[in-house]
Amino acid sequence: MMDQNRAPIYEALEQFRKNKVVPFDVPGHKRGRGNPELVNLLGKQCVELDVNSMKPLDNLCHPISVIKEAEELAAEAFGASHAFLMVGGTTSSVQTMVLTACKKGEKIILPRNVHRSVINALVVNGATPIYVNPDVDKKLGIALGMKISQVEKAIEENPDAVAILVNNPTYYGICSNLKKIVEIAHAHNMMVLVDEAHGTHFYFGENMPISAMAAGADMASVSMHKSGGSLTQSSFLLAGPNVSAGFVRQVINLTQTTSASYLLLASLDISRRNLALRGKEAFAEVEKIAAYARNEINKIDGYYAYGEELINGDSIYDFDTTKLTVFTLDIGLAGIEVYDMLRDEYDIQMELGDIGNILAYISIGDRMRETERLVSALYDIRRRYKKDRTGLFDHEYINPSVVMTPQEAFYAAKEEMIPIRETNGKICTEFVMCYPPGIPILAPGERITQEIIDYILYAKEKGCSMTGPEDEKIERLNVIKEATVY
Repeated sequence: MMDQNRAPIYEALEQFRKNKVVPFDVPGHKRGRGNPELVNLLGKQCVELDVNSMKPLDNLCHPISVIKEAEELAAEAFGASHAFLMVGGTTSSVQTMVLTACKKGEKIILPRNVHRSVINALVVNGATPIYVNPDVDKKLGIALGMKISQVEKAIEENPDAVAILVNNPTYYGICSNLKKIVEIAHAHNMMVLVDEAHGTHFYFGENMPISAMAAGADMASVSMHKSGGSLTQSSFLLAGPNVSAGFVRQVINLTQTTSASYLLLASLDISRRNLALRGKEAFAEVEKIAAYARNEINKIDGYYAYGEELINGDSIYDFDTTKLTVFTLDIGLAGIEVYDMLRDEYDIQMELGDIGNILAYISIGDRMRETERLVSALYDIRRRYKKDRTGLFDHEYINPSVVMTPQEAFYAAKEEMIPIRETNGKICTEFVMCYPPGIPILAPGERITQEIIDYILYAKEKGCSMTGPEDEKIERLNVIKEATVY
């Protein structure tokens, strides 16, 4: 057992600061002296620790001392064989998993409701996605997990696939039967990659859905900055015993910066220590707050804060009760409309507002007082703005028709950008999504349908934050000039 009280990167930085080393290296602000406004913004201690790699502080590209020790501590804390500190967000972790597991000409099985980072990686490496189109909850309009029968069918039809990727959980808290999927995949010599951007707490809380490492997955991407308390953009990549750590490091170094932020690295180190020592108690309080909020919101007529009652043993095998997602359509308002009202009129910032839901991300920094304020605001919004729901879209997820690989479509010859209303039947070469959650409505290589067009226009009209296309106004799309169907 390692000493989880240690935080080797943080300790090395503190020693470095005490030594008052004269800087003739980068960064150019020289401990803040060259940019006093930056010091005023971030504080003297923070800017003084924004340093470059050097022998006493190790090097993220090839760690041999304090970073290596921090990674070993993280691996033990998360129950992994190897852990990698990532400073490019969980996007970088997810892309590393995909680039490690497959290459051009190979197949990877995955649910279509993945984060854009997964499909971005396929644009880069040319692998072919085999999508499992998840069921959709007809009331809530959200995509569910992968059924075991869907996974088995995908494997039967694509026995040459090399990997399966699973969300654990989805943005909305839904978990597939991960342990069973791992068993099936490994029986067919396929790797299992898990996007755990929203599942850090699974490793430390009690009575929570199973974590990727506990389920025997080969690799997992963990957004430490989401529910783990580290700085934004910091993440862990975890690997099991059958994965070559050396090769994973080489893949990471293909795309990750050679100038890693020690503020991000230290935040990962300290946050890992915090969760290893106090995570069990911290996440018990998170569950308590979420349960209180869910119960109180469900007393308000017209809202539905959903939870474990959704579990059906298959497409919703388990549910993350820390995710406080509230269905709003029954008060006659789209989720994004309630999201905007909470921010603009009540000074409450939600994590997500989509067509039918809002999401409050409850984590270790939340307190009951602020939760009570959210409940009161939702009651007030219902009292002031409730109306008939006629005319509201009632589904969040649309199954796509995939015609080409993401890489083929992304680099294919394109027509000039044409108005979205005129793209029905065309094949898209770019992404369109609401962010968050960052799940593409359209991805490169998918056929555009009238249903998708209507959804995009409706989401824009309601005020969803749209990203992806080359056209910043999202009025036109790039489409294939001459499509090649594979």
